Amino acid sequence: MIGFDAILNSFAAALHYESIAIILGGVLLGYIVGVIPGLNRAVAIAIAIPLTFYMSAYAAIAFLIGLSKGTAAGSAVSAILLNTPGEPSSAATCLDGYPMASSGKPRKALKVGLLASVIGDLLATLLLIAVAIPFASVALKFGPYELAAILIFALVFIAGMAGGSFLKGLAAGGMGVILGTVGLDPETGAMRLTFGFAELMEGVPILPLVIGTLALAEMFVQLDEYRRNKDASVIKLGKNADDDLSYQEFKGTLPTIFKSTGVGAFVGALPGLGPSVGAFMAYGLAKRSAKDPDSFGKGNPNGIAAAEASDNAVIPASYIPLFGLGIPGSVSAALLVGAFMIHGIQVGPLMLRDHPEMLFTLFSGMIVASLLMLAVGWYGLRIFARVTSVPPHIVISVVIFLCLAGIQVQGYGTFGLVTVFVFAIFGYFLKKFDYSFVTFLVAFIVTPMLEMNLRQSVILSGGEFSILLERPIALAFVVFTVLMVLHLGWTSYRRWMQARHKAKQV
Repeated sequence: MIGFDAILNSFAAALHYESIAIILGGVLLGYIVGVIPGLNRAVAIAIAIPLTFYMSAYAAIAFLIGLSKGTAAGSAVSAILLNTPGEPSSAATCLDGYPMASSGKPRKALKVGLLASVIGDLLATLLLIAVAIPFASVALKFGPYELAAILIFALVFIAGMAGGSFLKGLAAGGMGVILGTVGLDPETGAMRLTFGFAELMEGVPILPLVIGTLALAEMFVQLDEYRRNKDASVIKLGKNADDDLSYQEFKGTLPTIFKSTGVGAFVGALPGLGPSVGAFMAYGLAKRSAKDPDSFGKGNPNGIAAAEASDNAVIPASYIPLFGLGIPGSVSAALLVGAFMIHGIQVGPLMLRDHPEMLFTLFSGMIVASLLMLAVGWYGLRIFARVTSVPPHIVISVVIFLCLAGIQVQGYGTFGLVTVFVFAIFGYFLKKFDYSFVTFLVAFIVTPMLEMNLRQSVILSGGEFSILLERPIALAFVVFTVLMVLHLGWTSYRRWMQARHKAKQV
């Protein structure tokens, strides 16, 4: 374990001017990406990972975390001024943000959203620090039986919760598992699913897969939407004296912010639910508990506060299973695992044992990022408002160029470019047919760890399931997995029967 002096040194390292500059760069870039409709957190991180290849491990992860946080806060700008969320999770912000801006109070709406974002993010970050360390300490005592059972349960849980259809979630997870087994067998050394390509002997390269399925596929989808949709009108920031947030108005939103932060933290800690679920849950709770629920949807600042506080609280909370168990609970968390892998660090409870200084430095860097979010958003309000007017065709062209340049810079060559385009087409159809990206990506990343723990469990037990009776934690998660499959399967069957019944009536 790490001593108190080492913890202070970790905080001092995060407060070094070079660390602050790196985090500030991530937050600033994230804000710009969040403001631009069509780009989102996952796309931004996927494109930025090649930029971090030559950074130190801490600098790379701190930059990406700052980018992730900045994107979440910046997406509220386009939601309020354009009625077009930069992130899907900011759709809840549109419900009250755009009406408030349309009524002549865009600055007030933006400031409410910014303050709620910062408070929600900061409180959830403190919760992460308080929970992840003891969580990881307990997880260090788990053996292969417990880890295998937990990973299988996490995959089933994410498959059921991340998308509308449980069967589609399982299919997406299955595709991720298949791709995760490509390469040399870790036990026998036999080649699996390489089809004669030497480049696949070490497995499917994570960078082309991520950039193709997330960034490039998203640009293909945006091209489709750009052809169909007209340009949205942008609300300009004026100098109206009433368009400013008073202390009393902000104070009135604080109870909503605190409650919504709790909702977002709870949702984030459960793998697979995502910020969209948290934002709409918090918005619904705020509306139900309000004295004037009819004012929601007409420019109520509590509606903005609820959506933004919960949305931003989900991100740090989703790192609890990541740092505690090594299980990414969201797409952005899964991408961070890829960044850790590139820098030779195994994320999860082993970080507490092998890299405790880096873990505490990251935690303190996350607090710095939360504070920088406030400074960047507050003083860059007018600048970011202008970014919303960038034409979509320029954004799409630049992103596609960055995707292909990132692959070439990392030396993947022609094989990398072909891989990117293959996964871009694959990702495009995943989006079109509503298959879960979270399940696919998480399954791909955790499959090597799951396979290793499963094989160790089989070898140690001699193939006898009765060993589970001596491992109560593993047995509990096996039971939870079976119950989850039965519940989700029954729910999917009922939905299918209801849809079939309605079709017959029509």
